Amino acid sequence: MVEVREVRGRSELRAFVDYPNRLYRDVPQYIPPMIGDDLSDWNPKKNPAFAYCEAKCWLAWRDGEIVGRIGAILSRRANEKWHTNRMRFTQVDFIDDPEVSAALFRAVEDFAREKGCDEVHGPLGFTDLDREGMLVEGFDRKGMFITYYNHPYYVEHLSRLGYAKDVDWVEYLIDIPYDAPTVERLERLAGRVQRSAGVEIVRLRSRRDYPPLIRKVFDMINVCYAGLYGTVELDERQVRRYADKFIPLINPELACFLLDRKGELAAFAVSAPSMAAALKKSRGRLFPLGWLGVLRALRVNDTLDLFLIAVRPDFQNTGINAILLNHVLKGSQAMGLKRAESGPMLESNEKVLSQWKLFHTEQHKRRRCFIKKL
Repeated sequence: MVEVREVRGRSELRAFVDYPNRLYRDVPQYIPPMIGDDLSDWNPKKNPAFAYCEAKCWLAWRDGEIVGRIGAILSRRANEKWHTNRMRFTQVDFIDDPEVSAALFRAVEDFAREKGCDEVHGPLGFTDLDREGMLVEGFDRKGMFITYYNHPYYVEHLSRLGYAKDVDWVEYLIDIPYDAPTVERLERLAGRVQRSAGVEIVRLRSRRDYPPLIRKVFDMINVCYAGLYGTVELDERQVRRYADKFIPLINPELACFLLDRKGELAAFAVSAPSMAAALKKSRGRLFPLGWLGVLRALRVNDTLDLFLIAVRPDFQNTGINAILLNHVLKGSQAMGLKRAESGPMLESNEKVLSQWKLFHTEQHKRRRCFIKKL
């Protein structure tokens, strides 16, 4: 018999966060998140999203053993913005047993009805900068620490429970070009766009130069990502929290910030060498010694993780992305990186998808947000 219990206390929360490490211990494609980040996500004292969210998480038990987990988030800010009445499910994992998955989703759906919701969708996080989307293609490909991995059988379980596709995100593997024709073509295009757009690249010497740009970066995220699925505006406390997460990972040569003639931020791109192997080895733990592997990965690597890119609305359709990509390309070549991996991009976001047409790419993963009417 399966028993689903709400997580209580720090030890149970640690078990909740660590469960994927056990479930996927023999799956080489699984990459854990930073465990400390996941723990703080569920702490109202550390996660500012609790100012407008209610959230619970549960563990499924059978014969004294954990056999599944799931979380639920009621985002009042998202429901107000999108004129919906939805509950989000999040961080769901389970063994291949219909009784277990049914019991987990029953807990979320009961909570949703208790709160007066008429739909459940997910997997989504507290904000658009959290992990989202269930993997539906690319199970044989190594994940990223900013995305979920899940077994192929999850999709069948959700279909059986009445969940259907709402939206899909796609992910690309991009070959970093070293051939002269491609490199020179991008260089010429970037130079031409830079002259016509009247923008300049901010010259960063170290991470100490980032703080003045961070507020502008997240202001732009709030504007440029506003129309994307499920997004909500980030407030000041959330900006500080996400900035603290991202800044330590960024190499100035692999990030690009463009200013217009008035000195205002016009566009940016943020990336970093992949930490997948380092986090896999440390099981997502930075302490006591996991941070050493992360530091090494930031210096010695062959893969680039693309985190964030945004172009101010009045600079869209100007080709300004070429400047961002050219700058990051130069930094990647200097480090000897061979490939780049994008984060999830909405399959309907043609402006973002079209920027990769200059490169050799493979759409190697797809993930989905499912929805069910109650």
